[in-house]
Amino acid sequence: MAEAEEQEEESEEEPKLKYERLSNGVTEILQKDAASCMTVHDKFLALGTHYGKVYLLDVQGNITQKFDVSPVKINQISLDESGEHMGVCSEDGKVQVFGLYSGEEFHETFDCPIKLLLFERSWMSRWKSSVLHEGEGNIRSVKWRGHLIAWANNMGVKIFDITSKQRITNVPRDDISLRPDMYPCSLCWKDNVTLIIGWGTSVKICSVKERHASEMRDLPSRYVEIVSQFETEFYISGLAPLCDQLVVLSYVKEVSEKTEREYCARPRLDIIQPLAETCEEISSDALTVRGFQENECRDYHLEYSEGESLFYIVSPRDVVVAKERDQDDHIDWLLEKKKYEEALMAAEISQRNIKRHKILDIGLAYINHLVEKGDYDIAARKCQKILGKNAALWEYEVYKFKEIGQLKAISPYLPRGDPVLKPLIYEMILHEFLESDYEGFATLIREWPGDLYNNSVIVQAVRDHLKKDSQNRTLLKTLAELYTYDKNYGNALEIYLTLRHKDVFQLIHKHNLFSSIKDKIVLLMDFDSEKAVDMLLDNEDKISIKKVVEELEDRPELQHVYLHKLFKRDHHKGQRYHEKQISLYAEYDRPNLLPFLRDSTHCPLEKALEICQQRNFVEETVYLLSRMGNSRSALKMIMEELHDVDKAIEFAKEQDDGELWEDLILYSIDKPPFITGLLNNIGTHVDPILLIHRIKEGMEIPNLRDSLVKILQDYNLQILLREGCKKILVADSLSLLKKMHRTQMKGVLVDEENICESCLSPILPSDAAKPFSVVIFHCRHMFHKECLPVPSMASPAQFCNICSAKHRGPGSAILEMKK
Repeated sequence: MAEAEEQEEESEEEPKLKYERLSNGVTEILQKDAASCMTVHDKFLALGTHYGKVYLLDVQGNITQKFDVSPVKINQISLDESGEHMGVCSEDGKVQVFGLYSGEEFHETFDCPIKLLLFERSWMSRWKSSVLHEGEGNIRSVKWRGHLIAWANNMGVKIFDITSKQRITNVPRDDISLRPDMYPCSLCWKDNVTLIIGWGTSVKICSVKERHASEMRDLPSRYVEIVSQFETEFYISGLAPLCDQLVVLSYVKEVSEKTEREYCARPRLDIIQPLAETCEEISSDALTVRGFQENECRDYHLEYSEGESLFYIVSPRDVVVAKERDQDDHIDWLLEKKKYEEALMAAEISQRNIKRHKILDIGLAYINHLVEKGDYDIAARKCQKILGKNAALWEYEVYKFKEIGQLKAISPYLPRGDPVLKPLIYEMILHEFLESDYEGFATLIREWPGDLYNNSVIVQAVRDHLKKDSQNRTLLKTLAELYTYDKNYGNALEIYLTLRHKDVFQLIHKHNLFSSIKDKIVLLMDFDSEKAVDMLLDNEDKISIKKVVEELEDRPELQHVYLHKLFKRDHHKGQRYHEKQISLYAEYDRPNLLPFLRDSTHCPLEKALEICQQRNFVEETVYLLSRMGNSRSALKMIMEELHDVDKAIEFAKEQDDGELWEDLILYSIDKPPFITGLLNNIGTHVDPILLIHRIKEGMEIPNLRDSLVKILQDYNLQILLREGCKKILVADSLSLLKKMHRTQMKGVLVDEENICESCLSPILPSDAAKPFSVVIFHCRHMFHKECLPVPSMASPAQFCNICSAKHRGPGSAILEMKK
């Protein structure tokens, strides 16, 4: 069980690489021959075979050129950076270098391949050779990068620096028990200074570094540092870099559980993350290559194309290409695992990079998956995002939901504007709801614009259902909304009024339906009298007061509500109904009768008095008697009917009539409580002595002492008020007198522009040296002294002639100016 769970876990992990077999011409070659080596260039591939042939192939495996190089196996092929020259070495020790597109050619044959020679072109295009290494057995692999050459022989790996002509390191072989011809060394340069060595189960990453000048002496200018080394689980057949990770081709041997014999298993291609002394496996794939059961470790090779991250697994009977998985592959895997939402998200994020997939196709597959799972609501919700504005796809999906009986699930998400689907689609869903869910049907009618479907068709369907359930409020309300969409406001209004629905007033205002409600005023008032009255009064120009009163004639209580609010708004508009209102107030609203009688100037007082007397409304009767001038009867009614001395006194104060006070005193003289009230209140209006003299000897009066004390206090208060007023008056008079004196004492400006008010000549003489005399009054009128009449002996005071003539009273004291 644990193994099964582990396998399931592994299957959930997405592979890092994808594989395909190199076919076409390669298939044809390997049917008759066997692959021995391969080299990859950016433009083409070069494949060597056991029969000494070299084939140039395109990236699809088609043969572009064929070379018969040797009668024996090709061991290694090398290409220059331009891809114009190729070097080939074969099993018979023969090395050839020739131009692929020119006649240039170089041949060299070695009797025994035990040393490494470097051939350099010298002066006059002659070849000069130099031995790089010899004496340690066969050289199994050579890799050249930049100025560094790395090779492996039976003893280990050497690195040679062409620039300094020095060998800079020797990395010995770890496991000397393995035959070097059966388990050859794998070399690859990650970059110009990083060499990766794989041998047996050991991996070493070597970095070529510059030696400091102070450390050189007789040492090479460069040295090698092993930055990482670790062991693998299987034998290494090939290595290739992948960013900061490694791709390792491994030869696998396993033991059969049945026979307990060792056998060759499928080779593995692993991606590993190298660390200092260990590694972390990122992914591991077992490869099914043709004839893997007969292959040895030396039969596998791993070649790679740096620019495109392509890895070629070469075996005698098969060539498999491993590629980094792109976003399309990632989406393929997600779809295979039924992770549709993640696939959709990945496609949306990388929509510019994906080539094989379309967002819409993934989305449709996702919807189908959700429907198959039974997640109908989620599927319907996803339609909004996935189908977008594609009306045809929307309609297709709706019919699909109909087939599985889930039209209700997709209804909330249908497009309502852009795009708009065929009316039949919306009608189909409305019919579905109408058959089983009135509330849901009502919600759709409320939310959907009325132009999405054929309104008359739905109206008829609703009316058919109302025949079975005529009082269903939900259906009636929905029918009213449908009538409103269809501009059949009369029918809609009638339903709203029947249902007493809150939207009735909004409907009337919005669509100006006042002509339709003239015969429905009672219904409106019954529904909400306050709102109805406000609406009627606000639209008096459309429905007259007379029409409303007539309609409410049989419902006087509603008539009163309307007329009362009309009176509160305007005391004069409904004056013709004020007489009617007296009875209405008396019957339905007694508290507001007296305010009405006080505020109305059109109310017939006799009629009002008659009604109030009939109903024994004392307060209202008293007010009417007073208003009609019969104050004595009103006072008598207060005293006899209400027995309220305070109200009687208040009434007498308001009227301020001596005869009323006399009547009040006469009525109260034999009633001690009334006497007490009078003593407490009349002190400031009537002389209390008039009342006190009439009190009979021996009559017991409640709280008499307190009443007398209050009278004396009121008297003292009056005295104090008078004295205070006198002091204020005196102080004000003195203050004003001082102010007048200060004003009169102020100087007056006299200049050349001032004239004598009598002779009209300038007040100042032209010759200032001559003596002159001027009289100036406080009213600012000026005269030459000789121009004024001489005052008489009877009235020596002199006044301004002008002000005296205008009856303004005498001028102020004279100001005389002499020089």
